[in-house]
Formats: sequence, C-alpha cells, structure tokens
Amino acid sequence: MPSNHLAAIQKSTIVRSFALLERVAPAAGARWAETLWFSVPTGRGRRDRQAPPGRPFRLEVHGRGVAGEVWGEAPATATPERADLPTVYLVHGWGGWRWQLDAFVEPLAEAGFRVVAFDAPSHGTSDPGPEGPGRSTILEFADALAAVVAAHGPAHAVVAHSLGASAAAFAVGRGLPVGRLVFIAPMADPLPYTRTFARRLGFGEQVRTRLVARVERRVGTSMSAFEVPAVAARVPTPPLLLVHDREDAETGWSDSAAIARAWPDARLVTTTGLGHRRILRAPAVVAEVAGFVDGRVRA
Repeated sequence: MPSNHLAAIQKSTIVRSFALLERVAPAAGARWAETLWFSVPTGRGRRDRQAPPGRPFRLEVHGRGVAGEVWGEAPATATPERADLPTVYLVHGWGGWRWQLDAFVEPLAEAGFRVVAFDAPSHGTSDPGPEGPGRSTILEFADALAAVVAAHGPAHAVVAHSLGASAAAFAVGRGLPVGRLVFIAPMADPLPYTRTFARRLGFGEQVRTRLVARVERRVGTSMSAFEVPAVAARVPTPPLLLVHDREDAETGWSDSAAIARAWPDARLVTTTGLGHRRILRAPAVVAEVAGFVDGRVRA
C-alpha cells in the first residue's frame, strides 16, 4: 500500500477517534492529545549539509547529552583582541536539527564570528530530555540554549527558527543576555495553535480546553508565559530582525507582524514563496541576517 495512502487512512482514523472522544470521553481525548502535542515529528525536510562540519561538542543539560558544533574559532596564534571572538548561536525549530541553519555558518564565520549550533533534546544527535524519548518542550529548548551559551560564552546574537524563536524569547525573558536577535518564521503565541491542532485532529473545545490545562500543568506555567510579544513588556529587549514568508503554512506571517508591533527596535522582512523551511537557505535571507548580526543592517 502506498505510504501516502496509509498515512491518509491513519489520519482519518485518528480524526474519527478524536471526534468520538470529544463527545463521550473528552478527558481521555485530552490525555491522547497531550501525548501528541509533545511528540517530536521526525523526517521533516532535507538533511543534506551546506556548511563543512564544525568542531563537535557535547555537554550535559539536566543530566542528558546535548550535541552541537562550533565554527570559526580563533587560531592559537591569534592576537589577544581576536582570541575571544563574538559568538552567534543558531537554534533550530520543532522537529528540526542543527544542520537546517548551516547556510548561515560560513557568512558569519567569514565576518569574524564564532558560530555555535546545537540539537535540542530529543532532536538530531542529542539525547532525550526530561520528557523522554521522542518528546520535548519549549522549556527544554530554552534550557539547552542557556546551557550552551554558558559553556561557549556571551551571545552576541541568536538566530532562531520557528519554535526555536519562542525558546530564545523565553530565555531572554528569564534573563539570558543577548546582543541581537533574529527570529525566522516565529510563533507569537502557542495558544492559537492549540485550535489549529484541534482542527487537524478533529476534536473540539471539550478536548482542547482540557489539553491546554494538561499542557500547563506539565510545563508548570501558563501558556501565556511563551507569548513572544509580551517579553518586550517584561524585560529590556535587544534589537530584533524578523523574517517571515507570506505563504508559510506552519506559522502565520501575522505572528511576526504582532511581534514587530510589540517589540522596540524591531524590523520585519517579508518574503514570498519560500515557505517555512526553504527560507532558511534563501541567499537573500542569509545575506540579510548576516548583515544584521554584523551590525551593517539596523533593525
């Protein structure tokens, strides 16, 4: 049986099951929905590399290994003023891996930056995090970013994609110092995406409201804590560049527009036809981001 046909059958079965649970057992439906909400998707997109491999590293976060790479380190013969290069951190999104952002590596390294990328827990070659195999949360992403920054030095800039941007914003809200931020295809607020999730899986408000309560209990905070626009109201924020495609089918362009309105010293660059992932390798986007990180392009 063709795999796409099998996937369609499986999805229709899930939708019918959730529709039934919505009517007769919404609490059970919410438990199932919670499991799916925290499950990391696999096999999304191409996995070819655009940058040469960097120096690998591995560190522990909550007792579990987080894997990454470093590029552009100063040679041992460097003068003192060049021995400690400013560092840029690359943060992938949900279901992603560090290679997805490697188009940014060479231009940033050539501009004089150390570049550090890592796989979030349960992603790429990192170990599962506290949530267990195949599961993760924004909190795990944020904790991994903070640990990697602590190990490799202050963040001149963070370039983050999709849910990685939510994690970076959350980390900044908790006090992580960052000189500049780049959010590519970010999500402004996770709560509306619970409604998208419900529509795709076929359940309604009975299950969805219980799902939100279960998610909040599991992460120990309200989902409103992950609203990116609200971060700017709580803490001083660095200059921010937003890049989002009008045709992004996973996170809406309006999310970036909302962040730009709320965030001081922010600029939104809009693309068309690049979607949610091709935007990461578009030469014009890479040049825009590298220029902003280097300070040649202001927010």
